[in-house]
Amino acid sequence: MKAEILKYSKTENLLDDAKSIIDCAKVYAVKSVNWALVQRNWLLGERIAQEELKGENRAEYGKEIIKKLSKQLTEIYGSGFTKTNLYNFYNFFKEFPDIFHTVCGKSLFMYLDWSHFRILLQEENKEARAWYASESVNENWSVRTLQRNISSQYYFRMLKSPKKEEVRSEMKQLTADYDTQKEEFVKDPVILEFLGFSENESLLESTLENSLISNLQKFLMELGKGYAFVGRQMHIHTEKKDYYIDLVFYNFILKCFVLIDLKTETVTHQDIGQMDMYVRMFDDLKRREDDNPTLGILLCSDTDEDIARYSVLSGSEQLFATKYKLCLPTEEQLRKEIESQKNQYFLAHPEKTEATK
Repeated sequence: MKAEILKYSKTENLLDDAKSIIDCAKVYAVKSVNWALVQRNWLLGERIAQEELKGENRAEYGKEIIKKLSKQLTEIYGSGFTKTNLYNFYNFFKEFPDIFHTVCGKSLFMYLDWSHFRILLQEENKEARAWYASESVNENWSVRTLQRNISSQYYFRMLKSPKKEEVRSEMKQLTADYDTQKEEFVKDPVILEFLGFSENESLLESTLENSLISNLQKFLMELGKGYAFVGRQMHIHTEKKDYYIDLVFYNFILKCFVLIDLKTETVTHQDIGQMDMYVRMFDDLKRREDDNPTLGILLCSDTDEDIARYSVLSGSEQLFATKYKLCLPTEEQLRKEIESQKNQYFLAHPEKTEATK
């Protein structure tokens, strides 16, 4: 990428100009990171494809290559190199083989980031994928807009509709708010993982919830038995969305992962469904053969019957029924701890009491 001077439109307002310069610098920095990330992922995909050609049974050999490489890279570099990600890199190279060698490919490379390409790979129809890529560049679609349009079959609806402008107008109206968040890129876990940074928790949690999580972590370590802390705001993602689990532990007595999600409002059936997904994903991605099924715990900071809901979601209720009492705090203990920390927080931040409660 050729070095260039940042460009902005000078006005008579110093503050506005300063903000414009800073915003331009942020966009330039993120674009630089994204260009490097796209190249890295394409090159990794190309190298995996080259290695696959050496095997007689290429499909099976390719699976073993990716499985082994994922383990090795994760040990060296940490997160970002799961089997799913490596398959995405491989598919990226396969579906965009000429991205650096043609005028059209270079145009995509310059204007789309890795998150765009990752979403484009969801579309199996090549004509539709090429159209979505072109529209993303020409219309400056955000990642969220692209995801919404692929999920809603926007291309095929445009293709069949005799009133294309109405379909286009509706799409723009529904996605209008998607492009208004200037700082959205700061939360992008792909960029953070690529640079080796941990997620900025202050961007992902309210101050009250952040305070509660901090103290619950200490509380469980002190009160519970056999806990080893694994991670906080742990990032996991499906093909279409990113998720963050508040606290992740491993319990050596229960021999399982324990996932904890705190909600600042009453627990809903959607929250339980989300925890179900977390548990199943952990069992699939992290659980070893000698581990027991993952345990998910939903906590609510409101004082009602749903204050602490233990969600044993993978048929493991009988397995852990007697061990819960020995290793996990009771619902009453958790309720009291949450209320205690809330009271301490509001005493320290009286100006936020009314707004947060």
